[in-house]
Amino acid sequence: MNSVDVDGLRAELPEQMLVTDPDILAGYRQDRAFDPDAGTPLALIRPVTTEQVQTVLRWCGHHRVPIITRGAGTSLSGGSTAVDGAVMISTEKMREITIDTATRTAVVQPGLLNAEVKAAAAANDLWYPPDPSSFEICSIGGNVATNAGGLCCVKYGVTTDYVLGMQVVLADGRAIRVGGKQLKDSAGLSLTKLFVGSEGLLGIITEVTLRLLPPQAQACTVVATFASVHEAGEAVLDITARIRPAMLEFMDQVAINAVEDMLRMGLDREAGALLVAQSDAPGPAGAAEVEIIRAAFESRGAAEVFATTDPAEGEAFTAARRAAIPAVEKLGSLLLEDVGVPLPALPVLIDGVGTIASDNRVLISVIAHAGDGNTHPLIVFDPDDADEHDRAQRAFGQVMDLAISLGGTITGEHGVGRLKKGWLPDQVGPDVMELTATIKAALDPDGLLNPGVVL
Repeated sequence: MNSVDVDGLRAELPEQMLVTDPDILAGYRQDRAFDPDAGTPLALIRPVTTEQVQTVLRWCGHHRVPIITRGAGTSLSGGSTAVDGAVMISTEKMREITIDTATRTAVVQPGLLNAEVKAAAAANDLWYPPDPSSFEICSIGGNVATNAGGLCCVKYGVTTDYVLGMQVVLADGRAIRVGGKQLKDSAGLSLTKLFVGSEGLLGIITEVTLRLLPPQAQACTVVATFASVHEAGEAVLDITARIRPAMLEFMDQVAINAVEDMLRMGLDREAGALLVAQSDAPGPAGAAEVEIIRAAFESRGAAEVFATTDPAEGEAFTAARRAAIPAVEKLGSLLLEDVGVPLPALPVLIDGVGTIASDNRVLISVIAHAGDGNTHPLIVFDPDDADEHDRAQRAFGQVMDLAISLGGTITGEHGVGRLKKGWLPDQVGPDVMELTATIKAALDPDGLLNPGVVL
């Protein structure tokens, strides 16, 4: 594509919205998956309105230029990795939000960070529950595109449970609205849900209507350490068989020590595993849930059980769990998994990951949203050691194969992106892959939107 064509698009947009400076483009080539094969985009565009996105897509469609959509660049699956010759649309400047307290909804542009939506809701005495560990730096648009989860999703659900409607710009430049502020809507196909988790394949989301809840009640936090990851896994099953806690998070010994190195908060370095649970049920119901959690921990041999209603103490343990990925990342480069299994298979998955680590002679730290079976095995390797890199890649595939064999998924909340698409057919089968391709072709017949993702 020559510069005249790019200048033609530049003329249709506000001044300085289209960027071709190589130094700036370099900062948009990769997301946090750090794909070494990332390309160089033709141009970067940072729109502020739906109409500007429409202008870009119409131009790209006319010139057959691929489009990569990027939010905050925190994707861990390569979902916003640049492609050579593509136009990169960053939604970072689309930051408007309107809170409607009467309907308990927020109408949000995709560039707003998850934390900013939470803060705006809280300022109106409301709560937006989905809380990825990266909530302070990830965008709502990216959350919707990957159907992101988080720590409290075991009880309150994931992003899709809070998306009531959206505006989407299709590949041909049409802007459509699906859903809305109404809580009940049976008119036609559930197209809103089709776009949630679609990873930019079907259109560019320029506005989202989110459901909000009354503020979360003060939680009681229960923390326990275990000699082994298997005992901790069994304790998780004991709890979830009886209650749905507000949080139930898992860290193995490697993660515990990495977090302790970073935060110095007095975690037990000898523990094989740590579980952090919370109950936010009110009054006697909350006390009963805490006793169920405590009893499950003790019956599975917990070395220490600590419970607190102090918000600061509870937040400290939550912060420790959120810090696990960056803490482990200090040990080396990471291949970050995001596999999930039905809850009864959780101990088998955790034990199996240990076997995979041993067989491939690589370090794998397991952290997890244990209450809903979503685990994050973190494969640590030295990128300058070719043999270790190969063993890490082999372990990466074997973890996904294990999850599929247990009736699970290759991604619970991060998306398939570019890194995992080779395993998707093994999980969903050829008929589902064919149906996915049919839907993609119907909405994007030229295959311009996020090429290389999922399919």
